[in-house]
Amino acid sequence: MPTRAPERINFGKIKEVVAPPNLIELQVNSYREFLQAELAASKRKNVGLQGVFTEVFPIESYDGKVVLDFHSYEIGEPKLDWLECLREGLTFGAPLHVTFLLKEQGGSKEEKVFMGELPLMTPQGTFVINGAERVVVSQLHRSPGLAFEATQHANGKMLHSFRIIPDRGSWYEAQFDTGDLLYVYLDRKKRRRKFLITTFFRALGYGSDAEILKLFYDIEELTIKEAESLEDLQNKVLIEDAIDPEKAIIVARAFEPLSKAVLRQISELGVNKIRVVDTTADDGIVIKCLKKDPTKNEEEALKDIYRRLRPGDPPTAANARALIKRLFFDPKRYDLGRVGRYKINQKLGLKANENSRILAKEDLVAATKYLLRLKKGEGSLDDIDHLGSRRVRTVGELLANQCRVGLARTERLVKERMTLFDQGIESMTPQKLINPKALSAVIRDFFGRSQLSQFMDQINPLAELTHKRRLSALGPGGLSRDRAGFEVRDVHPSHYGRICPIETPEGPNIGLIASMATFARVNEFGFIETPYRKVENGRVTAHLDYLTADREEAFIIAQANAPIDEKGHFTTNRVPCRCKGDFIDVEPNRIDYMDVSPKQLVSVAAGLIPFLEHDDANRALMGSNMQRQAVPLLLTESPLVATGLEERVARDSRAVIVAEEAGKVASVTADKIILTPDGKLPEGKKRIKTDAEQGVHVYVVRKFMRSNAATCINQKVLVEHGDTVRKGQIIADGPCTHGGELALGRNVLVAFMPWNGYNFEDAILVSERIVKEDVFTSIHIEEFEV
Repeated sequence: MPTRAPERINFGKIKEVVAPPNLIELQVNSYREFLQAELAASKRKNVGLQGVFTEVFPIESYDGKVVLDFHSYEIGEPKLDWLECLREGLTFGAPLHVTFLLKEQGGSKEEKVFMGELPLMTPQGTFVINGAERVVVSQLHRSPGLAFEATQHANGKMLHSFRIIPDRGSWYEAQFDTGDLLYVYLDRKKRRRKFLITTFFRALGYGSDAEILKLFYDIEELTIKEAESLEDLQNKVLIEDAIDPEKAIIVARAFEPLSKAVLRQISELGVNKIRVVDTTADDGIVIKCLKKDPTKNEEEALKDIYRRLRPGDPPTAANARALIKRLFFDPKRYDLGRVGRYKINQKLGLKANENSRILAKEDLVAATKYLLRLKKGEGSLDDIDHLGSRRVRTVGELLANQCRVGLARTERLVKERMTLFDQGIESMTPQKLINPKALSAVIRDFFGRSQLSQFMDQINPLAELTHKRRLSALGPGGLSRDRAGFEVRDVHPSHYGRICPIETPEGPNIGLIASMATFARVNEFGFIETPYRKVENGRVTAHLDYLTADREEAFIIAQANAPIDEKGHFTTNRVPCRCKGDFIDVEPNRIDYMDVSPKQLVSVAAGLIPFLEHDDANRALMGSNMQRQAVPLLLTESPLVATGLEERVARDSRAVIVAEEAGKVASVTADKIILTPDGKLPEGKKRIKTDAEQGVHVYVVRKFMRSNAATCINQKVLVEHGDTVRKGQIIADGPCTHGGELALGRNVLVAFMPWNGYNFEDAILVSERIVKEDVFTSIHIEEFEV
């Protein structure tokens, strides 16, 4: 059988303008950013492992005399390479050494402490844990930030609300009741306690009525004559009592709407000017809350809140202030995350510092103002199933969260040891204070037991690749399959080009486990982006823009199959386009962007199905799932009808061996290929190792190794001694590949006809030649211990 894939004729009507990004970059880039191993300690960004250490440290003793600070960390070299770890049944990892600085009255000490082994990622984007390859699946969860919602009450009234969801910490919710009073709900997870919005704002420091009114209204000073000439007197409200000093009675109460009669009474007192506010902005909701508010100043408000949050404790203003600070304004306990801050700034149009991770009073005021506008019909509600409100937690972030838990335990232990340490007997050092077991135990637990760390699906290269590109809504902090409704599972217009609408499991997990679309990538904030070609004045340019789901809403986007000429101009007067989830026909000069490829919509597995557009969606779903179940055959054969993704799947899944640099084949055996610049082996060396500086590259060919699914991983060399090899050329085939392309089955002649009842229903009949010639023979390797 030939080792080259057949030459194919491309019948595609649409030219491929851009290649998909590396199909496993989601895993590789995320873990690289988490470790930042190749960067010098001073050049590391404050993310991943570096971010976790700088967040927890410095640790100060209870008396403030001793401080333990973090200086830097380094990741050593692994003892064995990942293939040896697979064979030996070990974990592929490297030692983590952290340098700490201990400052006390007598001076400071610096010491390097071993903090345990940290698993490393293989070039395939997997982890080898106890000799088995595992994949950490990315989690799709609700983005931290701000969400405005509206629910219908039993009486038919729409109740508007908003909630601020942090990355970690207490939720802050505000909701209208049926009487149009605005209440704040604190700490949703424990006992939900509600307070009037004005009570909470008083506790934040806006103590008097005047300060609260200033936040939401413009205070006007009118003469009685000006007031009498106004037409909408009902919307003007006095902000202070009008008192008759002689009779000591209140003529007009504060927060009551003005009327001609009230104005007459005030003018009789000899008062010439009055201070009023216009309530048209919010229909007087804040005024209503002030009238109902039982508290009158900051101290009363603080005590009222403390009394309800901590019943039984004596309420003091200082305790209450500390409690509110702990809930929302303490960076140790509350963290919006970069994403949360970005989303709040974006929604409310604020200019707050992006590095500010805690709530500010201004955020709460701006959000409340937006809610009041929303009630009047201005502004927009948020759709929680929109991909602008859901983000991806990749390996790096999931592991950073675990490390944070481990280091928080370490912090407690360090503080206790600092207090109990007897300096009279021996001197204090970082090594004696730190117990590395807490961190290494948490990391081990994450890789071994977490719901998102999974035994890799290794039946064939496509199964591996799909597993690494999977997005799960399940897992810690996510949904549970029993409670997830239809809306979360459904295909949403914002999934276009980001999440595949076809590939998802059948059964209880339908819609909760999805696959990333072929061209999609995850940005720095964890939102999924998809590429579009920029259109300027009705002409498609070569410029690519990656857009997130919420940025895309503002544009009109043409389909990839819209007809264009050689210069990129649309050839029809009206072009079918998408805009805000609807399909519309528009003139070419109104178009902003164009899709890059028809494959953009679907995942890799669905994109491997030829003529997918003619298939029923349910059968396409089964087809894309069943391709992952094809076992590697003894004799592979490239498909006659292909879609063009086959080579990319073989290359990016790392099932085949790809030449990292150009060179000549100096030596080739069944289990090793050596490339050198001149095709000659280095002299005087028994064991030749890869030496990039000298241009020597050694590639180990895997022979008859057992995969996780007990199928056979066997690579076959495609080059001969003396061959010249280009950079990026495929030099060895792997399981389920032929000529460097994915080859899941065989090209066999199939007759659709009955044959004496032998092929009734699902039964099939095969020729004797198929059995004799090992057309569908596969090797399975099982291990048995006696």
